[in-house]
Amino acid sequence: MTTLLQERRPRRERADNAARRRAQILDATIESIVRHGLSATTLATVAEAAGLSQGVTVFYFKSKQALLAEALRWQYEEYRSVWRAALNAAPADPVARILALVRADFDPAVCNRRMLTLWHAFWGEATARPLFAEISEGFDRERAAALHQQCEAASDLLDAKVWTPEGLAVALDSLTDGLWIRMHLDPDGVENAEAMRITCCLVAAAFPSRAAAILTASA
Repeated sequence: MTTLLQERRPRRERADNAARRRAQILDATIESIVRHGLSATTLATVAEAAGLSQGVTVFYFKSKQALLAEALRWQYEEYRSVWRAALNAAPADPVARILALVRADFDPAVCNRRMLTLWHAFWGEATARPLFAEISEGFDRERAAALHQQCEAASDLLDAKVWTPEGLAVALDSLTDGLWIRMHLDPDGVENAEAMRITCCLVAAAFPSRAAAILTASA
């Protein structure tokens, strides 16, 4: 009877219900990773967090590997939506666009305790799980290309004795990664605004003719 009623529902309603259920399971997966860690997260812990049967979880995601992979994609998509929006809203000036990407890295929407816990849980497993590495590589390449493009566009303003566009892009990404690690390990040690200010100091050093304006903007 239940199956027959479901079949009689409009296709759009069924699709909407399935999307809501998948989102519910995905949110429970993230909660389980934050609470228990990646290795201890199982279909059972996810089902419990979602308030669903394990069978329902398996129906939508088939396996723990598929569920974790979807959680990683969701995380990257959240991050991508923030940095793309920041870049799209920035003026044409490439230094301003570099700063927009820096601000996006420390936006509370993607740089908070929950998200940092997720990043580090997945980073720790990426080398051992090819699927995680594959997902990460695609998203990371896109973000790195966006930053490198802006550094290239601003190359005439760089302190050429010290910096190349490629070197600045790598330094900025490395500094962000390091600060994210520090903020994860010591949540009360460095706050988002301070992390942003530290990173802007690097940008100011790379663009000495714009240093005063960069540091003022980061205050």
